[in-house]
Amino acid sequence: MPTFINHGKRLLLRMLFAGLLFSISFQAPAQDIRSSGEAIPALRTSGSAQSAVAGLIPSDVRRAYGFDQVSNQGAGQTIGIIEAFDHPAIEDDLAIFSQMFNLPACTTSNGCFQKVFASENGASTNPVWALETALDVEWAHAMAPQARILLVEAPSDRLSDLLSAVDVAVQNGAGVISMSWGLPEFSGETLRRNHFVAPNVSFVAAAGDYGNPGFWPAASRDVTAVGGTTLHLNSHGDYITETALKDGGGGLSEFEVEPVYQSQLNIPENPGGKRGIPDVAYNADPNAGFAVYDSILYLSSGWIEVGGTSAGAPQWAALIAIANSMRMAADKYPLSGSNESLYRAANSSSYDSNYNDITAGTNTNGHCGPLCSSTRGYDYVTGLGSPQANNLINALVDAP
Repeated sequence: MPTFINHGKRLLLRMLFAGLLFSISFQAPAQDIRSSGEAIPALRTSGSAQSAVAGLIPSDVRRAYGFDQVSNQGAGQTIGIIEAFDHPAIEDDLAIFSQMFNLPACTTSNGCFQKVFASENGASTNPVWALETALDVEWAHAMAPQARILLVEAPSDRLSDLLSAVDVAVQNGAGVISMSWGLPEFSGETLRRNHFVAPNVSFVAAAGDYGNPGFWPAASRDVTAVGGTTLHLNSHGDYITETALKDGGGGLSEFEVEPVYQSQLNIPENPGGKRGIPDVAYNADPNAGFAVYDSILYLSSGWIEVGGTSAGAPQWAALIAIANSMRMAADKYPLSGSNESLYRAANSSSYDSNYNDITAGTNTNGHCGPLCSSTRGYDYVTGLGSPQANNLINALVDAP
């Protein structure tokens, strides 16, 4: 395990026991991050848990991104959520979240929720990963309330365990899989692409919170990488604009070759022909984060405002689940991977109606020029942009 992760975990424990939990995030200079075989949750917070709701609520986000204009809510689809370690109270926490925001109950008994262990030995509990689990499960349900949630818990944060959990989710019928974690790229990563290729299944991952370069598995050509923004709303909750999140993951892959769906879009500043990430973007600012209920925090439990690119992965997964539900209703197969269809929706004259194009802001403080600056069209900070769900979902339904 790299030194910075050891130090980060020890520091986190000291902060927890001292009652100073102001940021749950393994923050370190990008150049100090090394591949260790252990994944990091792409999670950030701006404060400690409290008894009152803090952060954006589902109606805010549904209105901002156009989900409120889509009648379909993902019926008949299963969203796979891949996590490390166990959240023993996640179903109870989801019930509290759902009741607070008038969402349909999602329980084991009504068939909406299922938790399985990727290992027969189960898993221990880790408070940071428990918060990640709460964020992912609750917000996947918030954006696609009629979709089933399949939570697969790996016994550890080692990449091999998490990839085994991905396989378990596919074997158990997930049509779209959310991975709100990652690690730095490494030689041999392309040999693991088989975990992200399955008929009628799409894979979504957080691009990371360390700026340039981004994380893997988001860098895999078969995965939809979600970058980060700061979402700006007016007093009525209407979308105004978004700016790039300074820590959002992005850039050019070191090992992955540029896929056809990107080369056909004539993505700029790519003389080496490498895969660019992210593909898309979503609000990830912890200071304008999402309300999450979690009962596992050490010193306090309750409502906490959470950001990071991990917040966008389950919500993009929910969008794809809704599109697949509508495709099934139209006698079409679910998407097998979402990137080709997402880029096709940007390669048309309706780009500005399918995506919110983010043109302001940088990551890594802009120290790598065009690779760290948002601009018109695709860029290596916010990808194609954030969704105008009411239009983009229809474009995905119409895709071959």
